[in-house]
Amino acid sequence: MTFSSWYQLKLFVEHASGISMDALHVLAGVAILLLAARVLRQSLANILPWFATLILEIGNEIYDLSVEIWPDPGMQLGEGAKDIILTMALPTLLLLAARLSPNLLTGSGNQPLSDEQVADRPDVPIARSASPRLHDED
Repeated sequence: MTFSSWYQLKLFVEHASGISMDALHVLAGVAILLLAARVLRQSLANILPWFATLILEIGNEIYDLSVEIWPDPGMQLGEGAKDIILTMALPTLLLLAARLSPNLLTGSGNQPLSDEQVADRPDVPIARSASPRLHDED
């Protein structure tokens, strides 16, 4: 794929989908983050997928600056900065959620672990009792 065909592909996707380029940046950011996590075999809590997304987005914006020439460079640089912010907003939120509150992403909440889950985790001490209840009521 040549550089001009990359630009044409981006224009095609924008016009064929009817989704604004700004919204496509948001969607692409999440898609790239998930793909990078899969390819790198890393959790969303790891910084590597986020960093890969940032590098690809910065590369895309550098490409855009070289292909599109605007009459006002300040506007063009501002648009590029906005694209980076839009692309990285949700990946940044997902990274922070995965690192600071992983239960939000796993759905485990404050649910107690089942006996099978406890047995599979060597770091959780196993209580040796005949009954899971503390007191038998008579």
